[in-house]
Amino acid sequence: MKGSMKPVKKKKTEEPELEPLCCCEYIDRNGEKNHVAACLCDCQDLDEGCDRWITCKSLQPETCERIMDTISDRLRIPWLRGAKKVNISIIPPLVLLPVFLHVASWHFLLGVVVLTSLPVLALWYYYLTHRRKEQTLFFLSLGLFSLGYMYYVFLQEVVPRGRVGPVQLAVLTCGLFLILLALYRAKRNPGYLNPASSDRSLSSSQLEFLNRKGQEKTKGFPGTDTSGSLNNRTAKDDPKGSSRMLAGSPTKAKEDWCAKCQLVRPARAWHCRICGICVRRMDHHCVWINSCVGESNHQAFILALLIFLLTSVYGITLTLDTICRDRSVFTALFYCPGVYANYSSALSFTCVWYSVIITAGMAYIFLIQLINISYNVTEREVQQALRQKTGRRLLCGLIVDTGQYNRGFLRNWHQFSTLGTRAFHHPAEDIV
Repeated sequence: MKGSMKPVKKKKTEEPELEPLCCCEYIDRNGEKNHVAACLCDCQDLDEGCDRWITCKSLQPETCERIMDTISDRLRIPWLRGAKKVNISIIPPLVLLPVFLHVASWHFLLGVVVLTSLPVLALWYYYLTHRRKEQTLFFLSLGLFSLGYMYYVFLQEVVPRGRVGPVQLAVLTCGLFLILLALYRAKRNPGYLNPASSDRSLSSSQLEFLNRKGQEKTKGFPGTDTSGSLNNRTAKDDPKGSSRMLAGSPTKAKEDWCAKCQLVRPARAWHCRICGICVRRMDHHCVWINSCVGESNHQAFILALLIFLLTSVYGITLTLDTICRDRSVFTALFYCPGVYANYSSALSFTCVWYSVIITAGMAYIFLIQLINISYNVTEREVQQALRQKTGRRLLCGLIVDTGQYNRGFLRNWHQFSTLGTRAFHHPAEDIV
């Protein structure tokens, strides 16, 4: 028809689509698109740090932190749909460990200096990161790379000498795979507290009271530490059920309330300031697995330590029996004539001593864990008892018995063997 109005087509407002990233592009911490090739461009913090270093001026701690943040943000490798960030803490072990071990194998004195300085540097880095409450993959990378590199040296330098049979090699290889399997199990959920599951055992009035108290400033609570989380219970607290404790004493209800996770913690649970979450029956935060050791992975952690010790001692024995023939293992460690005459045997001997140092450290951790399990005490409770002087010390402090959960040797080990089987059910004596 004439004069009819043609319908006006509305234009759809299409949002601009984001262009896909190529393999060398990424979105930096400022939300801007960047390129791997421009990693050294526009780095004012690094320029300032170099200028102050050249002029022999001290660097401010804030400047060092900004430089490290910039480096960690720009250290990336090309990948599909954008470059992937590489954690800078995993790189030093991959580069420094082979270099140090090869240098140590040149001469006996170099070996003493290097093998002495390695534990010192590792302890220094541990205290540095532990003081700053930061997560690091340095020790996990060092542990895994040490396992792989020791196995590589064993295959390249020890097996070709003909003293190691196929059965012995198969046993050592099986032990290595069992270590990795146990570590994988130990790195899984240590028993993180779920707010939803924690709230099921509380009434609505109790939740309302705790939520109201949790919104208050944590500095007003008695026993609050500097991180905002609350100190654990002491041996003087009355071990009753959670509902009775919450309804009868608001003060103790505050002590069980985690202001960070906004939940009520059962007894022996604790908020890890490094992981940022509460862990059920937390023992400690282990830097070697970069995770907490708690109710769900404590058994796997002990199993990983045990398999590592057995495999390491077996590998050390095979290596010393090959490069220092007709000598006992203990004698060959301290007296092996002519071991530095051949570079292959010198490198193997250096790796043996490196393995001995690592094995001795892990054996000490394993011993402490066995003692704590025998007395049904966690490492977190031990440290708290030592600070508050509430525990009973035996054997120059090697054994600390708080007496709160100790039910005898057999019952303690039976309880440890059943950890993780009851995720949300605990005896009345374990609920505070």
